[in-house]
Amino acid sequence: MAPPSCRGLLTGAVAACLPVLAAAYANSSYSNADMLRAQLALMDDRPGGCPPCFNCLLPAHTCAQYAGCNEYNGKCNCPDGFGGDDCLEPLCGSLGRGIDRPMRSGGTCDCDEGWTGINCNVCTENNACNALMETGSGGFCYQNGEVVNYNHQICNVTNKQITGLLGDQRPEVTFTCKKEEATCDFQFWVDAVESFYCHLADCESGAESGGTKNSTSYECRHISCSCIPDRMLCGKDGSIDLSEFLDQAIKGPAGFECTQENGGTHNCAFTEPEMDKLIHDLIGDSSILLNCRAGECLYETEVPGYKRPVKQINTPLIAGVIAGCALFVVAIIILTWLLSRRKLKYGAIRLEDSDDENTKLMDDHTPAALYFENVAYSLNGKNILTSVQGICRPGEVTAIMGASGAGKTTFLDILARKNKRGQVSGDFYVNGEKVSDPEYKNVVGFVDQEDTMLPTLTVHETILNSALLRLPRDMGRVVKEQRVFEVEKELGIHHIRDSLIGSEEGKGRGISGGEKRRVGIACELVTSPSILFLDEPTSGLDAYNAYNVIECLVTLAKNYKRTVVFTIHQPRSNIVALFDRLILLAQGKTVYSGPFTQCQAYFDTIGYECPPGFNIADYLVDLTMHAGSSVSVDDGTVTADVASVGPSSTKAVKSIASISGASTGEDSGAEPSMSPRLKNLRRNSIRARQERELFTRRRHAAHTAASSDAGAEDAGTYRLQTNPPTNVLSLPLPEDPHDLPPSALSGTELDLMTRSYTQSDIASATHDEIQQAITAAEDANGPNSNGYNPGGPNINVYTSAVGRGYARIGYLTQFLILSQRTWKNLYRNPMLMLTHYAIAIILAVFAGYLFYGLTDDIPGFQNRLGLFFFLLALFGFSTLTSLTVFATERLLFVRERANGYYAPATYFTAKVLFDVIPLRIVPPILMGSIIYPMTGLVPDSTHFFKFMLVLVLFNLAAAAICLFIGIVCKDGGVANLIGSLVMLFSLLFAGFLLNHDATPAGALWLQTLSIFHYGFESLIVNEVVELTLVDKKYGLDITVPGAAILSSFGFDNSALWTDVRSLGIFAASFIILAYAAMHFLLVEKR
Repeated sequence: MAPPSCRGLLTGAVAACLPVLAAAYANSSYSNADMLRAQLALMDDRPGGCPPCFNCLLPAHTCAQYAGCNEYNGKCNCPDGFGGDDCLEPLCGSLGRGIDRPMRSGGTCDCDEGWTGINCNVCTENNACNALMETGSGGFCYQNGEVVNYNHQICNVTNKQITGLLGDQRPEVTFTCKKEEATCDFQFWVDAVESFYCHLADCESGAESGGTKNSTSYECRHISCSCIPDRMLCGKDGSIDLSEFLDQAIKGPAGFECTQENGGTHNCAFTEPEMDKLIHDLIGDSSILLNCRAGECLYETEVPGYKRPVKQINTPLIAGVIAGCALFVVAIIILTWLLSRRKLKYGAIRLEDSDDENTKLMDDHTPAALYFENVAYSLNGKNILTSVQGICRPGEVTAIMGASGAGKTTFLDILARKNKRGQVSGDFYVNGEKVSDPEYKNVVGFVDQEDTMLPTLTVHETILNSALLRLPRDMGRVVKEQRVFEVEKELGIHHIRDSLIGSEEGKGRGISGGEKRRVGIACELVTSPSILFLDEPTSGLDAYNAYNVIECLVTLAKNYKRTVVFTIHQPRSNIVALFDRLILLAQGKTVYSGPFTQCQAYFDTIGYECPPGFNIADYLVDLTMHAGSSVSVDDGTVTADVASVGPSSTKAVKSIASISGASTGEDSGAEPSMSPRLKNLRRNSIRARQERELFTRRRHAAHTAASSDAGAEDAGTYRLQTNPPTNVLSLPLPEDPHDLPPSALSGTELDLMTRSYTQSDIASATHDEIQQAITAAEDANGPNSNGYNPGGPNINVYTSAVGRGYARIGYLTQFLILSQRTWKNLYRNPMLMLTHYAIAIILAVFAGYLFYGLTDDIPGFQNRLGLFFFLLALFGFSTLTSLTVFATERLLFVRERANGYYAPATYFTAKVLFDVIPLRIVPPILMGSIIYPMTGLVPDSTHFFKFMLVLVLFNLAAAAICLFIGIVCKDGGVANLIGSLVMLFSLLFAGFLLNHDATPAGALWLQTLSIFHYGFESLIVNEVVELTLVDKKYGLDITVPGAAILSSFGFDNSALWTDVRSLGIFAASFIILAYAAMHFLLVEKR
């Protein structure tokens, strides 16, 4: 039980507080629970009979510093820098800590870095103020003494009498003013212990600044001062006690005036009439003299006299950058000119072991005899080839002949095992064995009818690249070069080895079409393949060079036991004389397949005699061209309608004599066994037609209407005329009842010719030879030699029929050779590269002129958006040129890949590194280097390199997308359309045309597919997020943080590195997709 006196006192205190609590409750929004907690706080958990320790609501307790009292908990609302129950204890740390400042535990405070003063309220560094800024940056420690918002000063008392009286004890003053409340607070300290304090109200402040002198003044109409009991000057240890004087005499007005000279400390004086009188009477000074240091934390734009700095554009830097970029382009132009003008120099080749290696290449191989039968090919249900058979021996050249559309090229593709679109069937053997496609293609060469070569390379470089890429790995470069020189001399192109291939679209036409033919052949001959296939090797060549090409092939075949197979159209007789074997096709069927020496005798035997003086090759081609017309040979009579008979080979102008002489069918020595009736019937029927259609030169009398064998002839006047039919052919043939003709003797001439060949001894001999080769291979290698199955397994481990082959060069060497070739192609055709560079510099200067000196206001923000949008649109649509990176070399790549030049990965890597990158990295670097200083973007290296990184990654990502589209779309027009639509779609979701927050929810995911969004957002965030934009409207300064504007546009202020990563992922992903498309789609299909 508490004593009655204590209980009465407590009851009185509570009774006195009840009206106040009731009024507070009536005028507040606090709940009953809050009020109850406040009332319980007054009681607290104290020993019985005692009131709370401190309660400013009680008359016995007051708050120092004239602080307010919290009417709900009885605690003092202490000003900054003061704490404790009664606000008499200084706080340490700094103002930046807010309410978490520690109370002083010793004689002085240990202030945070950048702060000073007895209670650490005065800033000394700008960085110290950042903690008080909402954005965490932009703080400024204003130390001129003028109050802007909330000013703090720490002063040393400089009155000599006062410092002398106090001795070692240091007198100090703290002075604080609040502009908005028009109040100031003054504290006097002795040895860091507060003696008395004053509160000044109705204050006005002013400031004047000159060249070297600044002055500030504070005038306050009312002042109240209080002495702290038992403190120095307030009765401590018998010292003077100013309590009554301060409380009764000090009324105001008061002033605080300071002067600062040459940026030093402030010499100040605190004035008040009664206090000045006391000071004057006691020590003779006019007032309390002070030496102060002020510090107020402001945002940098709040500093008095602050003017938003006008960005200083570094004109010399801009001029230097532009000049440097221009010099770079000039250097590129000079370099490409010098490289293109450089003459190739060939030094002496050190033979040493090169002869041996070259001879080893030519001799160390397995001669390959090619056997095939029952070869058929159909496409879309149409039979293109039917039952073709034949043999191609090593050491021999085999010619495939026929009229246009006979299936020569298709048959040659099938023999070379090219990928065909249709269905291929038949039996193919090499030396009597079936060989897998990889092994087979490793020892064959193929020369296309259409020459596909890089126009920027020379003849020697083109052939040398083929040699370097395809000849054995262990074969030295010197030997490969020697092999190239030999082939060039053999084909008669050594004198043009330094000439560019050229093209009709290039700067010059280059070499002729015939020379290109020989270069294409040389690219295959240089590897000395075991089997060499050529499609129309003499097309486009004159007679002399055509003969040289075929003679070179014959030399290769006979001297080095190579198998040479080619298609040919209307060869000259001297070329025909070089043939060893002939395959004659008509409408996909075999008219003849066998030794060429037996060809003419065979056709004479079956009734197709080559007229004297005709080239046998021309005769056979013309014969098969019109072999599809229907004939009936059931009887031997000849119809009278000779006018309806179509043209034949005998209508052709006579050429040089046939290589087989002017023999006739009657004298043929190699006559296959056929029915006598069939032979006579076929021979007489065909001979009769030939005689009727044979045109001969006859003289024509000027006045004779019809020709006659006995007619007169005018000298020099001739015309072609048909010989009249002979009487013997008009007689019916005697019939032998025991020699009946076959039932299928009616049909087209082609049917009769193909049937004749099928039943001939030559066809039988060919079939027997194929079977003998198969049997010999099985005897030599076992019964499984022809059991190869592409699906496996194959357990027979004998040496392949085509030999072991040889190891090709590795991937790294392929990459180096292809990189060198790609680089040559780039600098010898530099217009696209130089155009990119020139446009980048010109547009950079133009854009820099338009957006010169961007300001930090709303128009400046708009201009930044426009600048970044322009840059991305420019680079995005300029990358459409990547659509043609592979388009121009699509056919070249497909054919070189099919012929085993290199792996697709090495070609793609070289193409990307030395063709795509120079056009996608250098232009944004040139453009960004000029635009950045001209437009006045954030002038520091960190922001600049981020800006450049975004531009380069965006350019690479856009180029990778276009590269992928260009590979997938074979048609250039379709590729351009799709590429443009992709860029426009991506541009729509960049964030400039369509606000993120206004985008329909169902379409927001489309923004994740937009490279323009990632590029635009990262550029604008890098530039604006740390800016504060100020705009003047209606006389007011509107200050808006850049981050707030970006958020209103729907941009993520922290997405910079996320966007950069996304751009990198886009670039890498589409490069991988482009390679996959090239690897799987760009495969030869013939």
